[in-house]
Amino acid sequence: MTLDVLKKTVLAALCLLVLGALPAAAQAPAPTKPQPQAPEKLSVVLDWFVNPDHAPLVLAKQLGFFRDAGLEVTLIAPADPNDPPKLVAAKEADIAVSYQPQLHLLAEAGLPIVRIGTLVETPLNSLVVLKNGPIKSIADLKGKKIGFSVSGFEDALLSTMLASAGLTLKDVTLINVNFSLSPALLSRQVDAVIGAFRNFEINQMALERRPGVAFFPEENGVPVYDELIYITHQQRLGDPRVRRFLDAVERASLYMVNHPKEAWSAFVAYDKSLNTEINRRAWRDTLPRFAMRPQALDRTRYVRFAEFLFKQNLIGRHVPIDRYVVSLN
Repeated sequence: MTLDVLKKTVLAALCLLVLGALPAAAQAPAPTKPQPQAPEKLSVVLDWFVNPDHAPLVLAKQLGFFRDAGLEVTLIAPADPNDPPKLVAAKEADIAVSYQPQLHLLAEAGLPIVRIGTLVETPLNSLVVLKNGPIKSIADLKGKKIGFSVSGFEDALLSTMLASAGLTLKDVTLINVNFSLSPALLSRQVDAVIGAFRNFEINQMALERRPGVAFFPEENGVPVYDELIYITHQQRLGDPRVRRFLDAVERASLYMVNHPKEAWSAFVAYDKSLNTEINRRAWRDTLPRFAMRPQALDRTRYVRFAEFLFKQNLIGRHVPIDRYVVSLN
């Protein structure tokens, strides 16, 4: 066999091998693309109706941050503001917005709830008087009438604030104004109100052209505390949805700081009724108070505040903080 013949024979054999392989390759199944997983549902009960205090939650939903985290989050406004912790304790809701002072009381009562994050990391509660009225300092409240909405914690705040000026609750007259704090003050039914949120009542009074002045608890003897927190059932701490929820909320909080105008537009697009002047002002005043690191925990803050509540006889025993306050970091 000559060299040319040998080359032709080898080439023919290679061609047969290639041609023989083609049908098998053509019949091989094409690789399938992975199907996107459906988002997991998560229910979040708010402490009250939707307002600027809930901006990170609304934005995480509006801007798709929850969806990016694989979550389908439903925000629920409660019929009763006392319900959210109870719903979480009964596992009828996954997460709720609550208050740090309330958390300590509920922990003592044995509810299986735990703080997992912070929404608003400074107090909003305040003692408010008319700017043009006779009260220029806390000491001026002696012999005056003070309106309140909820006894217990507000009494403890007021008692401590009065003590900073050498007064006691016996030096004032307390009047239950049933959540009508600003109206009671503007109508001069009372001389001051305790329990007014500084980001709302002060702005409401300004819009009424009757400006107010706020005295802050944390500047008058009351230990600083987180106003709004996220809670869940103790048995949900290992639920991966919880961490993804907090990651999305953190992303929304940072977005608000970086893009305040766009964030406001997204917020009011959630519900047209949110686009009001009072909400615009409350948004401005609340923005710097949101937790930029929701999962971060200042454990000392909780220990110190529990001691404050104990001394005020609002709790009767010390429940170990680690039972109801955690960080998932």
